[in-house]
Amino acid sequence: MTEKSGFNDIKQVEMSVLSAEHMVGQATRTMDDEQLQAATNAVNDAKDQLHKAMAHQSGVDQTFFEMSKELLAKADHQLKEAKE
Repeated sequence: MTEKSGFNDIKQVEMSVLSAEHMVGQATRTMDDEQLQAATNAVNDAKDQLHKAMAHQSGVDQTFFEMSKELLAKADHQLKEAKE
């Protein structure tokens, strides 16, 4: 794997985490069922991308992965609370 594709993987994870966070915030404000489901899907997709990137990266800043996992866990928790 080249440095450039590794960077692209990281950037893609970063963008998917930010997108998921935004969607969760919007969905929990409106409490719209469709938005909550879309936000849930976005969080799950971001988790998948994160896990794939973690499996294929070596020498990448582990702090980035830990921070991403933490942000997704918070978003997931926020969604679960909203659905109750």
